[in-house]
Amino acid sequence: MNLEQVATPLGSSPQRFFNRELSWLEFNARVLAQAEDPHIPLLERVKFLAIFSENLDEFFRVRVAGLREQLLEGLDAVTPDGRTPRQQLDQIDERVNGLVDRQARVFVSEVCPALDEAGIRFPDWTSLAPEDEQWLGEFFLEHVFPVLTPLAVDPSHPFPYISDLSLNLAVVVRDPVDPEVDGDRELRFARVKVPPSLPRFVRLPDGQRFVAIERIIGAYLDRLFPAMEIVGCYPFRVTRDAELDVDDEEADDLLEAMETVLRRRRSAGRTVRLEVEPGMAHDVLELLIEELELERSNVDEISGPLGLSGLWEVYRLSRPELKDPLWEPLTAPELHGIAHHGEFFNVIRRRDVLVHHPYESFTTSVEAFIEAAAADPDVLAIKQTLYRTSIPESPIVTALMEAAAAGKQVVALVELKARFDEVANIRWARALEQAGVHVVYGVLGLKTHAKLSLVVRQEGGTIRRYTHVGTGNYHPRTATIYEDVGIFTADDAIGEDVSDLFNSLTGYSRKRRYRRLLVAPTTLRDDLLRLIAAEAARPDGRIVCKMNSLVDPAIIDALYRASGAGTQIDLIVRGICCLRPGVPGLSEHIRVKSIVGRFLEHSRIYAFGPDPLQPRPRPRAGESVAPSLTRRRGRRYYIGSADLMPRNLDRRVETLVPVLDRRLRQRIEAILNAALADDCLSWLLGADGSWERVPGGGAVNSHLDLQQQALARAHRRTSTSGVMT
Repeated sequence: MNLEQVATPLGSSPQRFFNRELSWLEFNARVLAQAEDPHIPLLERVKFLAIFSENLDEFFRVRVAGLREQLLEGLDAVTPDGRTPRQQLDQIDERVNGLVDRQARVFVSEVCPALDEAGIRFPDWTSLAPEDEQWLGEFFLEHVFPVLTPLAVDPSHPFPYISDLSLNLAVVVRDPVDPEVDGDRELRFARVKVPPSLPRFVRLPDGQRFVAIERIIGAYLDRLFPAMEIVGCYPFRVTRDAELDVDDEEADDLLEAMETVLRRRRSAGRTVRLEVEPGMAHDVLELLIEELELERSNVDEISGPLGLSGLWEVYRLSRPELKDPLWEPLTAPELHGIAHHGEFFNVIRRRDVLVHHPYESFTTSVEAFIEAAAADPDVLAIKQTLYRTSIPESPIVTALMEAAAAGKQVVALVELKARFDEVANIRWARALEQAGVHVVYGVLGLKTHAKLSLVVRQEGGTIRRYTHVGTGNYHPRTATIYEDVGIFTADDAIGEDVSDLFNSLTGYSRKRRYRRLLVAPTTLRDDLLRLIAAEAARPDGRIVCKMNSLVDPAIIDALYRASGAGTQIDLIVRGICCLRPGVPGLSEHIRVKSIVGRFLEHSRIYAFGPDPLQPRPRPRAGESVAPSLTRRRGRRYYIGSADLMPRNLDRRVETLVPVLDRRLRQRIEAILNAALADDCLSWLLGADGSWERVPGGGAVNSHLDLQQQALARAHRRTSTSGVMT
């Protein structure tokens, strides 16, 4: 692309934006690059292959499905970057083909040989010893054969429904008693579904060798089709549209409506992708394409096992020498040694507390906060948002139910439409209602994505509110692998804001403005545009933002305007970025980097104002600057749930909270500085859309750096108190 064409006046060229879908594929390419990196522990590379596969499945189930739906409906809407649905699908197909070829090559040619050297093997069937074949035969008869159901396809047996993400075998057989026609007998087709209850890779008794489940079934097809001649056996995998279509404005009971939609998802949804292995018979492939109502471009030929998300079974091997060193999250020093539930609130009342997961423990901070509230007799009420919850156990949900049983006023706002967590959330919603918790499902037409907890406590003759605002879900498992921040505060204005917001979500309210919180979809967009414009108006304007995705055209254009005014802008964007950085006359003062490593970068942090140690700039020669613009002021920091995407700013309930405490601002600054300094896990986005690893000597690994910061904080507390952390 000619970058001179890109550097056009603002608002006049769609080329100032990257395409959302193609940008996401580039993020998944960075995930795949982790699997390609020989410096990463071997089983961690296996893990990244599994993550890459899971990511791609979700991309097809949601994003590609949406584009195909637009085509089927005859819609030809053009994206901000100027692409039609058909153009996007064509480019997606081309990029995906390259990525899945890379994945297969990495697994077959790089990871498998390295695993073999480490004693972890995927043996060919022909290389198995007789005792291995005997064991697998017994395993098949005992665990596999009873749950298999071959389905014939012929005039009296219609083509069966192929469920989403299912692994299947297309089996071609010939009946030896059929009469010959032109010297041959009729070929018959059957489908065998591999039940999801079976392991993707079966571990042999030595615990270090794995055989793909479809190879085992294929070896014993004679048990499924006795007295038939097996002509061919071809694995295939289907991906379907998983997007929900529920009108919560018309639903009398949203919970029941969601359950109906989920049932429909399991038995409907258009096919959007067919994965096959090389060598599938042409007639079989054509049959699948016709019956699944696909185009040839919707077929991906994979040179290796299908559905590599099943590699999680290999990653779970107890081989610590092949994984990253174990990291046990530390208790935040401020919260260490709390022996009584009331002490938790005493700590927060004295000073705000910031916790940084997974470096600091979710269990001894967020879970402990809710458990303390449930047990404390002085607590009158608990209000909680739940976007993603854990199964089968959720300590926070359990604590809420115990609080309700103890007579406290407990409100849980459960988001039923949290994608792919709907079943878990419905289960918990019913359990909470049965326990006496007031369960609500948010605002009509909006997802509630904000991460909020509110505890109301009687203290003498006064009522005090304690609040937790975070960037991550209230989910104990993801808190060990997602990087997130959260703040506990007893600030009166924040407590009143959160209380007002909960009242808006559970009742009727037209409240738009809050004291300290920035709230979507009412004012967050305008507030962010105002903060960006304020930096553009200052000679020392500075913006540093860390987020998962940057898509919103209005925010991107505002950042372009700020860059044009000389504002220095650093964006740390893990995933999608539609902003084009480094283009003269458009974004020459904007830098974009992405960090992909051991922990999933998930926190949203927004900083506006000059670097804390940066001297005040002098006015340029001949320039008159108003005193109000040169007056020294501190950097403003906000954390919260919102990415900079239209869905977050316009169609979700989101919150950002200011970081008020000076010590906490310093910690947020340290987190941003670690990300900006990273030259081990980081990638830089070029003006042409390419991502390149940050050049350097690999001196700063932000994940290791933040682990050391957490250890240093714990050590300082130990040194000053004499108490071990």
